[in-house]
Amino acid sequence: MERIGWIGTGVMGASMCGHLVAAGHRATVFTRTPSKADELVARGATRVDSPRAVAESSDVVFVMVGFPADVREVVMGERGALAGASPGTLLVDMTTSDPALAREIEREANARGVGSLDAPVSGGDVGAREARLSIMVGGRAGDFARARPLFERMGRTIVHQGPAGAGQQAKLVNQVLVASGMIGICEALLFATRAGLDPETVLASVSGGAAGSWALSNLGPRILRRDFAPGFFVEHFVKDLGLAVGEARRMGLDLPGLALAERLYGELAALGHGRSGTQALVLALAKLSGIDPP
Repeated sequence: MERIGWIGTGVMGASMCGHLVAAGHRATVFTRTPSKADELVARGATRVDSPRAVAESSDVVFVMVGFPADVREVVMGERGALAGASPGTLLVDMTTSDPALAREIEREANARGVGSLDAPVSGGDVGAREARLSIMVGGRAGDFARARPLFERMGRTIVHQGPAGAGQQAKLVNQVLVASGMIGICEALLFATRAGLDPETVLASVSGGAAGSWALSNLGPRILRRDFAPGFFVEHFVKDLGLAVGEARRMGLDLPGLALAERLYGELAALGHGRSGTQALVLALAKLSGIDPP
């Protein structure tokens, strides 16, 4: 079996790596906060002190960190994965990152005889725990075919989108959809509450109709419980929306809904909710109207 390396064992990465460990893969892990890998180590993974050391012991190296700057550091830094990767190693970045960076990493990797895929995911913490993520993959077809059995341990919808960077672009499409949808959910619940309706009763009516969505069914009830625990951090969503705005600008697109979502989530982060879940957007919208959230 392929020897697995994993860099970044946060909210989603620990679960994703755990599925590969459960399948019998030998795993070597690195995370900046060592305690976040304790459970994986207890299950047999080996913890090392650098991304380079991960790659030295692995056939396939997965990266799941926060921001493009983190990806650059753990992949191309002095102690990064590429510094320790042997020819024939496959590098898979599952962070939502910059499409241009994905293409740069592929060029650097291929020059060393290393394969490279960008494979961001959608599904949040629940999807990661339950191994039902959607995985959007950019890179060479042969590298995708090699990684697919590993992806199948982590997700249910696995699609090769095209060359390097295409996976990241597909994920930004996902984030554009999520952002506008979350604005609608939060505004609708504020409207229902202000109108004197029971928002839980309203949800029972609208969730099964044309307005229904995964986010409405799963995050709407969290909003009503004032449960803003992260399935996905606001600060990471702000990063994603900034990437999407930048890509739209590069392509000559004017997307006012996306621009609004970027502004509102930026305001939410400024209120101190960068480490809350994306459903906390209702707090920023309630503040605009000077009312309490539902």
